[in-house]
Amino acid sequence: MKLVVFIPCLNEEKTLPIVLKSIPKKIKGVDKIEVLIIDDGSTDKTSQVARAHKVKRIIRHTKNKGLAYSFRDGIKGALEMGADIIVLTDGDNQYPQQKIPQLIKPILDHKADIVIADRQIDTIKHFSSTKKFLQKFGTYILNKVAGTSIPDGTSGFRAFSKQAAIEINLITRYSFGMETAIQAGNKSQSIATIKIKTNPKTRESRLMKSNFSHVRKSGVAILRGFLMYKPYAIFFSLGVVTLIIGLVPFVNYVYIFLTTKNPGGAHHLQSLIFGTVLLVASFIAFTLGFIADLIRINRSLLEDILEIQRQNQYATKKTRR
Repeated sequence: MKLVVFIPCLNEEKTLPIVLKSIPKKIKGVDKIEVLIIDDGSTDKTSQVARAHKVKRIIRHTKNKGLAYSFRDGIKGALEMGADIIVLTDGDNQYPQQKIPQLIKPILDHKADIVIADRQIDTIKHFSSTKKFLQKFGTYILNKVAGTSIPDGTSGFRAFSKQAAIEINLITRYSFGMETAIQAGNKSQSIATIKIKTNPKTRESRLMKSNFSHVRKSGVAILRGFLMYKPYAIFFSLGVVTLIIGLVPFVNYVYIFLTTKNPGGAHHLQSLIFGTVLLVASFIAFTLGFIADLIRINRSLLEDILEIQRQNQYATKKTRR
């Protein structure tokens, strides 16, 4: 059983040694522990520090690509190293690496495919009340979309089984945490959680530059995930609403026609035109729903093919270093 801990880094030369030293050297049930560094275009000595601490595998981006790209390359790199379990932590020492044994235990016990650490948002002192609210509200929306019950949907301290990692198909360039949770929920992967307390703050967040930016980008990621896996829920709902509202003017006109001696009048024309427009919009919404659902089915089949290819590809990586 091989564990690979991968660490996305951007100018983390000061905190990276603390992170590397705090990663457990031995874990019950694990035969080998290796570290993978994703240097996302650092301009300091992050890579040199990693090598000085005997990190054998470093993937370096020539320019900063963002956390989602680093996550994608980390998953791919860990699988190429022959990982059976993959752990994601952060280079700024936000997370307690000493909790890695507890983080991977549900996977070792075959009780979960993914484990996400609950930072217990209310206990984080340097989070403002606005940020705490947004984090919890975002997690609430995420759970509704994904059909999960994750207490901390934006936590970056996570563990993945090999199979769960193989099934990941990341598209977003921003909120990989939310997208992977939505995928896991829709692929019926088992998600477990453990409670942790974060370490003291070492720097400002580079991912969340402002509350508005974070809400906008996270909202887009959630909406995209919902459209990818349940497009019919949106388009069919829109179609039903516009259909009902569109029929109202016609039902009203029929009622007046049957109950009034002089039903004619130009004043009905505008409402009937409005109803016609809504009925056309309803037809378009239903049509888009059918098309989107066919695209969803096609995407699901393509993901099955990719999964088989990855299983064959990484089945031969057991002994690779």
